[in-house]
Parts: sequence; C-alpha cells; structure tokens
Amino acid sequence: MNRIELPRAFGEARIQYLDGDYKVLSQGSYVRCAVTGLQIPIDELKYWNVEFQEAYIDAAASLERHRQRQR
Repeated sequence: MNRIELPRAFGEARIQYLDGDYKVLSQGSYVRCAVTGLQIPIDELKYWNVEFQEAYIDAAASLERHRQRQR
C-alpha cells in the first residue's frame, strides 16, 4: 500500500457548532441528527443550529425542528 492513511476515529463525535464552521471537541466518525436520530458522517455534516447546538441530516430535518420550536 503506497497511500498513507490517517487513522480515523470511530463512534460518535462531540462537536461545537459555530457560525459557518464547527470545532471537533471529541474525535468520532459521526454525529446524530437531533430530529431523526440518524448518524451523520462528519464529512457530510452540512446543517446545524448554533443556538441549540444540534445537527440535522438535511434541510427538511432542520425545518421540522424549527417548526417544533414554533409550537
């Protein structure tokens, strides 16, 4: 094998969600969607809420959480 691959952490990561970015507090390969509970691979994480420190699997889940909070 000629490629050097960095070891990848497994399990759930702890993330601090920032405006337009995030900081990994504890290594892991995924975070959980706050709405669906599904695993979101770190490299596919696109949707989160800074105020509530939650990740969402997609825009629909983000909208669903927003609607839940409006009730």
